[in-house]
Amino acid sequence: MPAKDTMTPRERWLAVLRRDNADRFPMDYWATPEFDRKLRTFFKVKTTRQALELLNVDYVCTVGPQYVGPRLKRGVDVFGCRHQSIDYGSGTYSEVVDHPLAGYRSIKEIESHYTWPKPDWWDYSAIARQAQQFTRYPIRGGGSEPFLTYKDLRGHEQALLDLVENPEMVHYCLDKLFELAYQNTLRIFEAIPGQVHLTYVAEDMGGQTNLLFSPASIRTFLLPQMKRIIDLSHQAGAFVFHHNDGNILRILPDMVGLGIDILNPIQWRADGMDRQFLKQTYGDRVVFHGAMDNQYTLPFGTIDEVRQEVVDNLHILGKGGGYILAPCHNIQSITPVENVVAMYETAYRLGQKS
Repeated sequence: MPAKDTMTPRERWLAVLRRDNADRFPMDYWATPEFDRKLRTFFKVKTTRQALELLNVDYVCTVGPQYVGPRLKRGVDVFGCRHQSIDYGSGTYSEVVDHPLAGYRSIKEIESHYTWPKPDWWDYSAIARQAQQFTRYPIRGGGSEPFLTYKDLRGHEQALLDLVENPEMVHYCLDKLFELAYQNTLRIFEAIPGQVHLTYVAEDMGGQTNLLFSPASIRTFLLPQMKRIIDLSHQAGAFVFHHNDGNILRILPDMVGLGIDILNPIQWRADGMDRQFLKQTYGDRVVFHGAMDNQYTLPFGTIDEVRQEVVDNLHILGKGGGYILAPCHNIQSITPVENVVAMYETAYRLGQKS
């Protein structure tokens, strides 16, 4: 039987991030609302948090401001993107079905007809009260993922074409989005000084086999402003959690050079994302988060395959520390609850530090 925990989830996360000794490997949780419901039903509890506590999961709590800006139309977000729930059979996803900047051909047109959200549209006064509820757990706040929003504003295909055909528009829009993210992050830090442990600086750059767009475009449009938010986070005492899907090997040295502290999701079934290589090459500079495969193992594998993957991840990515076990993306609705329970129970049993 594993020894009893001697640290809180917050203490455990911070020990790993500071390269100190933790009582065991931390475990995190990402899932769709549909799987949350399955988990609650399995454990016969009212809240997902109760289920996660039964599994000894060291989940992260997020703080953020309250929107108090101009009234939004139903189904429309603060950027003017209209969303619709799309049924995929065993659940739904909210997809953008109207791209408010899709028809514009110049920066002048955008300036004349589009209103960018302003930082003052959010109220940060309740963040301190939020943080007081999460004293046992790591707190996440602020960060950026602007190209995702740019794709919503322009449409996915047009956004990628813009990188080559309309670079001035990309720079203009991303400058607006990055500045909003920077000001939001700064105000969260100011609301609870020293209490934010993780900042989410993300961008999906990789596909299954390679990058979705060129390293040159990433270095031109994204990295300088990402570095600004990373530096702000470090100045506030927060660690930078970097989410970047797929095969990102060609840009990973740049990301590590920017100062990211945590790399997620470690989709090791993507071409080139070998766990042993990642650990040997970057394990002294970043903490790895994720790596429990969500393409095959969790949704379609056997319980024994799930347990073996836990063993492999602890052995490879956890060697010498620097690993937080978690699914490599949101656990999907078709995933057997028994596989997820096996993942956490195995990691808890084997993850104790000697």
